[in-house]
Amino acid sequence: MLNRRYLRIKAMQALYAFFQLGDEDMPRAERELMRSIDKTYELYLFILLFFDELGRRAGTRIEDNRNKFLPTSEDLDPNLRFVNNRLIKQLAADPRLKREAEVRKLNWQSDAELDLIRNVWNKVRAWDAYKIYMSAETDSFVQDREFVIDLFRKYMADDEDFELYIEERNMHWPGDMNMAVAPAIIKTLESFGENQSLELMPLFKDADDDKRFVVDLFRKTIVNNEENEKRISEKTTNWEVDRIAAMDVLLMKMAQTELIHFSSIPVKVTLNEYIEISKTYSTPKSRQFINGILDKIVIDFKKDGTMTKTGRGLME
Repeated sequence: MLNRRYLRIKAMQALYAFFQLGDEDMPRAERELMRSIDKTYELYLFILLFFDELGRRAGTRIEDNRNKFLPTSEDLDPNLRFVNNRLIKQLAADPRLKREAEVRKLNWQSDAELDLIRNVWNKVRAWDAYKIYMSAETDSFVQDREFVIDLFRKYMADDEDFELYIEERNMHWPGDMNMAVAPAIIKTLESFGENQSLELMPLFKDADDDKRFVVDLFRKTIVNNEENEKRISEKTTNWEVDRIAAMDVLLMKMAQTELIHFSSIPVKVTLNEYIEISKTYSTPKSRQFINGILDKIVIDFKKDGTMTKTGRGLME
């Protein structure tokens, strides 16, 4: 679920907090980094649980309408297509998802969460796509799945109220939805087949290798902080380092660490990754600035042998 770019972003966020706060407890900061990564997986599970809650809300409304003092014919014979959505029912019944939720104590039970469920359901009911889905002449698992995916994209992944709640729910979750969790949710839903067990995505592609990568990047950027900063200062003679955007400095420090200490990662990959990250997390002009400084540093590394890469073409 978490690719290398997002692991770099997680390390960047932890390093930014470490340096800005003047923290001296690197082991504690490292534990917080790994906790932040694990919380991304909790958000993934938390979102998957939401679909069942939405289905329950739809069912509750149907029952309330049936119990009216003067129910209409529609109240007594309601359209149950959404309530019986096959994909949502399979999610609700999946034993692994239930087990993970119980272990991590994840649920949608607080007043704020129930309000959000009602809010989302009211939006869905008024949605033209919902009306088309409910009135469709054909009825298949594929239609159920496509509707749930469209619903997720519109009223969860790209909804301000939903995003605001996620940010307030957990300090580790801002940014996780769009960058990591939403693509994982869509991939999980798309892979679902009728009467098929849920295949939860793993947090890491290769747990040992990925954990080692993010921890080493975090540690070595801290340990080599002064050397990395000195090189930046030497290449920015018209600037004092403390006048350069803090995020730009941090990204260049991380890039240097990766260039020197990660021999299997191609130079081009490292440079591209940090330039891409700067587009989202730094200033509009950061891309050109970071690229220019790192290019100069790479030239020096190649000349003095500071940087070694194992494998053909990795130095390019």
